[in-house]
Amino acid sequence: MKYSVVCLSIAAAVVGLSGCSDDDGSVDKVDSNPARTLTVNQVGRYQVQPATGESFLDDVFDEGAAEIVTYDETTQRLYVVNSNAKTVDVLAIDSSGSLMRMGQIDATAEGDSANSVAVYQGTVAVAIEAEDAQAPGKVVFYSGTGLEKLGEAQVGALPDMVTFTPDGTRVLVANEGEPNDDYDNDPEGSISVIDVSAGFTAPTVDTLGFTAFNDQADALRAAGVRIFGPGATAAQDFEPEYIAVAPDGEHAYASLQENNAIAVIDLQAMEITDVLPLGYKDHSVVGQGIDPSNEDGLNIRTVPVLGMYQPDTIAAFSEGGTTYLLTANEGDARDYDGFSEEADVKDLVLDPDAFPNAAALQDDAQLGDLKVTTTLGRSGESDANGDPVYDALYAYGARSFSIRRADSAELVYDSGDDFERITGERYGDEFNNDNSENDGDSRSDNKGPEPEAIAYGVIDGRRYAFIGLERMGGFVVYDITDVDAPVYVSYTNARDVTVDMDTNSGALAAGDLGPESIVFIAADSSPLAGVPLLAVGNEVSGSTTLYRLDLE
Repeated sequence: MKYSVVCLSIAAAVVGLSGCSDDDGSVDKVDSNPARTLTVNQVGRYQVQPATGESFLDDVFDEGAAEIVTYDETTQRLYVVNSNAKTVDVLAIDSSGSLMRMGQIDATAEGDSANSVAVYQGTVAVAIEAEDAQAPGKVVFYSGTGLEKLGEAQVGALPDMVTFTPDGTRVLVANEGEPNDDYDNDPEGSISVIDVSAGFTAPTVDTLGFTAFNDQADALRAAGVRIFGPGATAAQDFEPEYIAVAPDGEHAYASLQENNAIAVIDLQAMEITDVLPLGYKDHSVVGQGIDPSNEDGLNIRTVPVLGMYQPDTIAAFSEGGTTYLLTANEGDARDYDGFSEEADVKDLVLDPDAFPNAAALQDDAQLGDLKVTTTLGRSGESDANGDPVYDALYAYGARSFSIRRADSAELVYDSGDDFERITGERYGDEFNNDNSENDGDSRSDNKGPEPEAIAYGVIDGRRYAFIGLERMGGFVVYDITDVDAPVYVSYTNARDVTVDMDTNSGALAAGDLGPESIVFIAADSSPLAGVPLLAVGNEVSGSTTLYRLDLE
């Protein structure tokens, strides 16, 4: 296995840094403010093993065996969702950082899939979808020590993420409410608020919906919120993906990924008060380019395309009385048997005034295979065959992370094209790999490195963002002490891009693949004598990896 870390000289004028990397995975950061060096070192790793008689390739690899990871400072344990097996692995951390499984929560009797886990002072909450994914799901509570079931609460359809409020009295659930494949059963998305202040055996639930926004659908569309499911109301179309709670516990924020928006939840009034559009990223601007083709190796450039931010994971923090959101701008398309919005640029009719070089752009080596939405960019005209004409192109995801004001979703900072340049300098034409094969430049036409996971942490007074790249793998670290001018710190990727993942041995040797979640463990909560840590759940490799973070 190769542990790869990159320090950039690229874009040095933009981000104001230079640096160096060590073979052991540590990275030095040098910015315009001479500061102490942040080093990142792997100290522990737990690998899910296949069932008896099964192979790793068939039973673990690319089966969601280590999706969502969370940490409990009370027990000093990690809890990791194995979605496919409907279990939660309980991992002990020893004084060196090594990981060992010391138990498992069995949720196989509770529903179809375990989707998320959260923990607070020794109690574990697991979000579980129903056998019928369009029916209400539930959150089941377990003892974090004895691992026995304590109670449960019914929530909305397809509970996709669960989290505790800072004081532990309430549990928030993002109920995605996805439609079925035929798109003839589309439940409403919602946010469930579970009151556990009286204990976990009989919690009470308030499920907050979006029906108040149904009459505002046209105004929301005009503002930039995507509401486009066939025959769907706004309440049906909104699909909460991830929730971040403000540090004061008074508000929460939910990413509506497919809708390219953020929902604002007032936890005092117990209502969803706003849906905020996120706008679009202009990939024709220098510093915001992409590599849009799988046919040309490493070739990041400006293109006449707009990117929908569409964040998956978000995190909240406050500074100077202002709450900010960190967003991992992954992107996602609705692609069902009954309805699909996804198309290749080469299959669209482009307006000759907007795209005078349309024929060249639609070549595969240019934009031909780039995945874009058919729901935006229509000029209102049709060609001779009655097909719509497009005068703008909208691609999925922004291939970046952003900082936004939580109250307005105003963009404060975006990392531009850093991620593709960072991975491109490290891997060359092997960049933009998929997470289950080593076939370089295979995801450039579809969301690139795909930033999905994000975490926020403070180390000795400096603020950091940690962003996991779902496809290429690994995580990027930025110093965000100055929210207006974040500084790139390091990129760490425990992946071997030379092995053949079609074989059992190759899949095992490939290392960590598909980071789905990242958790920062503060120094005062760490089992390593005051050393902050970072835990990463890698869904494709089925591995959980622990890193120590030293600021020296």
